[in-house]
Amino acid sequence: MRKFVGIVMLAALVAVAGFGATVAQAKELKVGFVYVSPVGDAGYSYAHDLGRQAVAKMDGVKTFYVESVPEGADATRVINNMARKGYDVIFGTSFGYMDPMLKVAKKFPKTTFMHCSGYKTAPNMSAYFGRIYQSRYLAGLVAGSMTKSNIIGYVGAFPIPEVKRGINAFTLGVRAVNPNAKVHVVWTKTWYDPATEKEAAKSLIDIGSDVIAQHQDSPGPQEAAQEAGIYSVGYNSDMSQFAPKAHLTSVVWNWSAFYPVVIEKVKKGEWKADNYWWGLSEGVVDLAPFGKMVPQDVQDMVNARKAEIKKGTFKVFAGPIKDQSGTVRIAEGEVASDAMLTGMDWFVEGVEGSNQ
Repeated sequence: MRKFVGIVMLAALVAVAGFGATVAQAKELKVGFVYVSPVGDAGYSYAHDLGRQAVAKMDGVKTFYVESVPEGADATRVINNMARKGYDVIFGTSFGYMDPMLKVAKKFPKTTFMHCSGYKTAPNMSAYFGRIYQSRYLAGLVAGSMTKSNIIGYVGAFPIPEVKRGINAFTLGVRAVNPNAKVHVVWTKTWYDPATEKEAAKSLIDIGSDVIAQHQDSPGPQEAAQEAGIYSVGYNSDMSQFAPKAHLTSVVWNWSAFYPVVIEKVKKGEWKADNYWWGLSEGVVDLAPFGKMVPQDVQDMVNARKAEIKKGTFKVFAGPIKDQSGTVRIAEGEVASDAMLTGMDWFVEGVEGSNQ
């Protein structure tokens, strides 16, 4: 009888132990996202949120987000609150979140932090971005092919390396097909302000721009272009719905190709601090479908170059490349290193406007 009771108790203990293991394995992973602008802006935060939605569909994962968080002290507070509440992974999606996130990461060593578009890392904090400059170059090929005035306007947010790199890549694309074209830059000093962005685009239209490009979060510049009867190139997501008569294409993000991969690494215990910089070949960046006004031969040319970039047989920042003053910055036969690209603080030949 005692032997029987012992067997029953042992079985019960095994069952309890197994149940405990199941509970541990089934622990829900809490993932937070911090956005600098509204998720409904059709722009940068919208694109990131599509990636968050892909993560939310994963088993054993619950996602949260806070939108319209200013860079600086507010970002520190939001990120700290997420960490304090036990979030397992926190994504900060704006450049100005870098130092606030690094500060919080030091206080919560068991939390995984991911910062977008910056360069600082820690044992529990990675940097990540996409080679959006590859898509910018392709969009430049389109814009350079479509301009008649040879004046192309570019509404820029802040004069940081990320934005300058994109303007340079776009300009290299423009001038690869149209050496006489110039890209005129106006700074708004804001990531998201539809009215300011639209007014900046109008100022570029006033000087004769017949194509408007942007590094901004709203469709404001697209709307200004359509109202003026000229062409436009969107950013972040397919902005054709806002300016169907003007929209040539958009430079787009696909964070659904990245975020689930990171979360899967965390779930498997395989995540390590790194600096991720994925591009066309990984599917993180791309172009939106071409507008009907883009001729087929232009589409074919752009798609052929896109295939070359994906294969690695064409490099956007391959020399010789001169800056605005005519000084050679990248010599013939050389290709810009990632270090040069991430710290880019100059404009290429063909850009009109201050880089500050």
